[in-house]
Order: sequence, then structure tokens, then C-alpha cells
Amino acid sequence: MNETSGTEEPAGSESTRGSAFVQSLERGLAVIRAFDAEHDELTLSDVARATGLTRAAARRFLHTLVELGYMRTDGRLFALRPRILELGYAYLSSMGLPQVAQPHLETLVSQVHESSSVSVLDGLDVVYVARVPTKRIMTVSIAVGTRFPAYATSMGRVLLAAQTDEWLDRYLKEADLRPLTRYTTVEERLLRAIIEHVREQGWSLVDQELEEGLRSIAVPVHNPDGTVAAAVNVSAHASRGSSDDIRVELLPPLRAAALAIEHDLRGNHR
Repeated sequence: MNETSGTEEPAGSESTRGSAFVQSLERGLAVIRAFDAEHDELTLSDVARATGLTRAAARRFLHTLVELGYMRTDGRLFALRPRILELGYAYLSSMGLPQVAQPHLETLVSQVHESSSVSVLDGLDVVYVARVPTKRIMTVSIAVGTRFPAYATSMGRVLLAAQTDEWLDRYLKEADLRPLTRYTTVEERLLRAIIEHVREQGWSLVDQELEEGLRSIAVPVHNPDGTVAAAVNVSAHASRGSSDDIRVELLPPLRAAALAIEHDLRGNHR
């Protein structure tokens, strides 16, 4: 995971593996990741197909997770149990960022009347670690733990802009740059230029590239040492106004919220 220093490689890079790499753990985590909002119940065959494991291997991992209390089964279908949240909450509680950010997101949302979130970079995706919604403006439900491709989101582009050029080169080669809407930028050269512009101006605005009808603006949140810890955004329906309207209305309070989060993060590190 790389939300601070930009020194690690995107997840899945072969050069990060060595003699200490435990492939069985990787496969077990792949089984867990096979389940999501659209695939909340899967058969043994579904899991084997989604992970590339043999049926015998998938069966062992699934039944181990059932025995440990992370999964349930009726004999045919498997599904995650609430205990799986322990794995994510261990990370969230250790980083402190969600607790620090939450009250500032609440204040921001009360000012602008739009949803706001904080995310970090995890491999090729952004992962939401804090969120305060207002009305639902997306077809998919967003909650803590939701993942989106970094290249198509405002927070993702802010986080990508914080990485080194070498890291960004690897990311653009490894990411599945596919159009999510008719507006999504997927050409590598254009994406690189956009990310470099974000790096210069310090904020990103994405206009209907993740979902049609949705505009989002994001800024970085810095650690006390100056590295980028996360990104914070505000999302609004396109009917609120043009991209320029969104920038003029939402960027100043968004920046103020980011500064307030940074201030509290500094206090946590004293």
C-alpha cells in the first residue's frame, strides 16, 4: 500500500516479490476479494473462476475462512460475515486519519450541501476511508472500503500526482485504462498530462469520467512531514453547475477542510 511516500510499486508488480513472499496468503486474500457488492454470494465454482484457483484449492480456502468465522455457507453458496470488517478496521484504527477527518467532513458537507469523502491509494485503486454523504447521486452505493480506479477519479488523480515519475510510469503501464463513461480519459499520454497538471495546480476536477452526471473536485491532505497522506473530495451532480461553477464554489471550502485535517494530524503526531 502506498498512500504516503510514493516509494512502493503498484500492487501485483512482480519485482516486489521475493523469497519471503507467501503465495498461499495471496491466494487466500484473492478469495476474500472475489466477494463484493455485486457478488455478495458465490458458489465454489464462482470463486475458483474469479480467482484462477483450482476447485480443490478454493474449497480449502473457503472452508478455512468459514471455520475462522470470516465467512458463512449454506452448503452451496458462500458469503462474507461481518467479522471480515476486523481486517479493515485494524488498518483504519491504526492510521488515525478517518477519525481525524470525519468531523471536518461533516462541517464541510453542512457548508456545501454535497457529499465529501477521504480516500487513500491502494495499488491501482483509491479506497474510501471516511465519508459523509448527503443525497445519493451515483448509481453505486459508496461506503468506507469502496474502491474505484484511481485514473478516473478526482481523488485518484490527486494521489497519483503525489507519486514519483517512475511510480507513475509503472502505474500507467499496469492499470486497466478502460472507459467507464463516454467522457473517461484512457489515453496514456493525455492522462499523464492531466496528472502533471494536477501536480502543478494542487487540485483535480473530474467531469463525468467515473459516472455520467457526476462531477468531483479533490485536493491532497498532507502528513506532518509534507508527504501526501490522502485526498479529500466533494462530489456534486452536474446539474449544480458547470465545471467552472464547481471549482469556484467548492474548491475554497474544500481546501479549508483539508488544511483543518492537516492541522489535526500534526497535533496527533506531537
